[in-house]
Amino acid sequence: MKTLWQNCHAATMAQGVYSIIEDAAIVTQGEHIQWIGPRAELPLGDYPAVNDLKGAWVTPGLIDCHTHAVFGGNRSGEFEQRLQGVSYADIAAAGGGIASTVRATRAASEDELFASAAKRLKSLMRDGVTTVEIKSGYGLDLPSERKMLRVIRRLGGELPVSVRSTCLAAHALPPEYKDRADDYIEHICAEMLPALAAEGLVDAVDAFCEYLAFSPEQVERVFLTAQRLGLPVKLHAEQLSSLHGSSLAARYQALSADHLEFMTEDDAMAMAESGTVAVLLPGAFYFLRETRLPPMDALRKHGVKIAVASDLNPGTSPALSLRLMLNMACTCLRLTPEEALAGATIHAAQALGMAQTHGSLEAGKVADFVAWHIDRPADLSYWLGGDLEKRVVRHGVEID
Repeated sequence: MKTLWQNCHAATMAQGVYSIIEDAAIVTQGEHIQWIGPRAELPLGDYPAVNDLKGAWVTPGLIDCHTHAVFGGNRSGEFEQRLQGVSYADIAAAGGGIASTVRATRAASEDELFASAAKRLKSLMRDGVTTVEIKSGYGLDLPSERKMLRVIRRLGGELPVSVRSTCLAAHALPPEYKDRADDYIEHICAEMLPALAAEGLVDAVDAFCEYLAFSPEQVERVFLTAQRLGLPVKLHAEQLSSLHGSSLAARYQALSADHLEFMTEDDAMAMAESGTVAVLLPGAFYFLRETRLPPMDALRKHGVKIAVASDLNPGTSPALSLRLMLNMACTCLRLTPEEALAGATIHAAQALGMAQTHGSLEAGKVADFVAWHIDRPADLSYWLGGDLEKRVVRHGVEID
């Protein structure tokens, strides 16, 4: 059914900027935007359904392009330990850290993982998130990674949110492969990825390129396998050290390279040339009390598209609000509110390979948008938390 949404202002985020339309009107047909523009230019016609948005500001639905929302267990106890001066190394040596999440995830049933992840996902949705990426990576064996990816698919099927599934089997070294990282990478490439891709559970492949995870050479083996399987790649890169993983990602036309505190200007140039998006994760930056900023000047100088995401995970960013991440991106990482909103809409869509259909308010794109009762678009980065009054539309249908 054709629906008219009017009495609003629109920040379309076309071309990555506000692109404001005062006194706007939006016409949706089924799941798509048929027309958007000034209400005075609304095409004549019959509109069976008319919605008065009462002066709201309309933006694209928010997109959280980097999360680890499916996991078992809880690591708030480790948070307390760190605040009391216990080092992460000591916590890990005692069986904590990611190893504890792997144990809890392996032990949890599919239904248990679904129920806990659904609660977290609903928190993001209350912030106006209509699309989210969720990674595996806490299973680290074929049955457990499959279980996580099945839960990710189920979340997208049962909740009113679009979910992209990323296989992050190369996240950490599982205990059964202690001191055998090359053997584990071979297992990923020869068995895990082919099997999971054949089952239709994977939209993209990610890896953690870091001195405490996997080397650039090992990551490249994963990328080559993903390439053979026809899957796009992403990369956790330059979070703790400079291994030029972001340049490696660029060589493989990666959708994104994420974190990037230690990236160089040469890395930024490589990403700009390949179109690889820089995904900033201010929640982890804040939670880990990082002091080294990503090279914002180099990213801007070379025209690298910048996205912002929650990095929702149990260890380093237990973030349940993407809007709070927008504020942190501004206050901690020095983005402008306009850059932050672009980072959670059109550039986040690009980081998921969805920019042709999502991320901006344009005719022909999917009708995912939020009507916010705010004074100006910058309010989305200005307010710290809270539940801003809004109406959320996904695929042309208003959702609760």
